[in-house]
Amino acid sequence: MRLAPTAILAMVELAIAGITIGASAQAQVDVRRLGVKSGENIELGPVYFVANCRSIMIGLPEIEILEGPPEVTLSIKEAQVLPRRQGCAAPVAGGKLMLSAKTVTEPREAKLIFRVKYKTKDGDRQISNSYIVSLFP
Repeated sequence: MRLAPTAILAMVELAIAGITIGASAQAQVDVRRLGVKSGENIELGPVYFVANCRSIMIGLPEIEILEGPPEVTLSIKEAQVLPRRQGCAAPVAGGKLMLSAKTVTEPREAKLIFRVKYKTKDGDRQISNSYIVSLFP
């Protein structure tokens, strides 16, 4: 009798471990995708750099497109943003990352790779990101 509950518990733990392993392997394969129409502007997300829920940025960051279609431009619009990932309660100085599509004549799909360069009180920092962008007329 005592063996059955232990065996069931072991099977449940193995099933949970299998789900966790499968989810982590799948997370590496997922690629973020965007669909953009000609002339559209899209907000991709907040841009900030904080320490102890206080901004340590010196000015707005620079953005550099490493690879991408010529119809797409990126910019940072200055704004107060809430650093949710760090669990901060108050907004800090930062910006919003904006993607703009110029005139698109035919549907196409392209990879967009960009780098955000921060000047902070602790020195220069940078992050890179990528999307698959589908452009539509």
